[in-house]
Amino acid sequence: MGFSSMPFLSGSLSFERFRVNQFEDGPFGQEHIERMAENVAGRTETANEENVHLGFLGGDHLFDQDFDLAKNIIDDAVHFGVRVDTNQVPSVIKKAWLSMELAALSRENPGGKPTKSQRKEAKEAVEQRCENEAATGKYRKFQQHALLWDCSRDLLYYGGTAGTGSGHCIDLLERVFGIECGHIGAGVVAQDWARDNDRYAEMDDVMPASFVAGEGFSGVAWANEHSQSPDFLGNEFLLWLWWMLETETDTIETFDGTEVTLMLAKTLSLECPLGDSGKESISAECPTKLPEAMRAIQSGKLPRKTGMTLIREGQQFDLTLQAETFGISGARIHLDEDDNDFGPEDRIEAVRTLSDTIDGLFHTFCDRRTSEAWSTDLGGIRGWLAPTQAARKSAA
Repeated sequence: MGFSSMPFLSGSLSFERFRVNQFEDGPFGQEHIERMAENVAGRTETANEENVHLGFLGGDHLFDQDFDLAKNIIDDAVHFGVRVDTNQVPSVIKKAWLSMELAALSRENPGGKPTKSQRKEAKEAVEQRCENEAATGKYRKFQQHALLWDCSRDLLYYGGTAGTGSGHCIDLLERVFGIECGHIGAGVVAQDWARDNDRYAEMDDVMPASFVAGEGFSGVAWANEHSQSPDFLGNEFLLWLWWMLETETDTIETFDGTEVTLMLAKTLSLECPLGDSGKESISAECPTKLPEAMRAIQSGKLPRKTGMTLIREGQQFDLTLQAETFGISGARIHLDEDDNDFGPEDRIEAVRTLSDTIDGLFHTFCDRRTSEAWSTDLGGIRGWLAPTQAARKSAA
């Protein structure tokens, strides 16, 4: 199949990023392609119940077992897939089988209640039935995951939302290539920027800001308890962007000196950082312009996800950004009036540009957040959110 059928190289895309460490035998070449082929998906059938088998895909489709330098390596990035094969009887079916076994065994019992030995017998019967059914392949399922490994930047783009699927993919990559991968969310991006710009002490002291008078908190309800990264900065970043667009300008200079014109569009999700007043989701052409959106942030809610349009150096991106994970979904890359004129190298470069643009905007925020300029911005946001200010703006 041609490149147009391969994820990351056509259509809209969604991804989260992981840092790749300890890949010391690069650049990626024929030896690595052969390792993928040796661990191809479908080589081992999932016959037993509960088994999970992982394998690489060539990237074209669910059964693509062909790997090739020209096909899979594009501009120092490797495009491929991982397939996760499972053979698990659904729990709802196992539960039904167990109920049927228990009913049959305890039919003659006083009150119809099964004894302890009957419960054990029923459980064993269900386990045997699961084994027999799994052996037929009836419950075999395949899940395909698209990945782009940017060797030039030690980045792995996972085509979806980080979770069990990405965990399987990373397990396979780490085992086959001897690498280590770590998720890159807002907090990691902030800490990396701080380390590179001699602001690590300032970043280490950053605590969640209070944007509404009389409200204070030391953490957010949705924080990952296993992470020490300040992912809440992603929520503050989206609110800061909103404030900038409403009160200052729609063009922001990124930390690297380029300009990005942007607007928030299509979708907006907000949540109370204290976990008190719940969540709110708004869908509209310009959701931040609606009065319910302003009321939500005036009550202390913070943005957790928003749609946006970005234009940088003539290139337009439409996407939805998740604040804490920096996960991108539904992204459309407008390369030109006719995208068909662009090859896979242009598409890969556009993915890099999109990633850099989001980070560049965030770096600008991190620069202000860890400097004396933050007191001015924080005061401006508090004034913008003050009910009297909002009322005057509505009247105008």
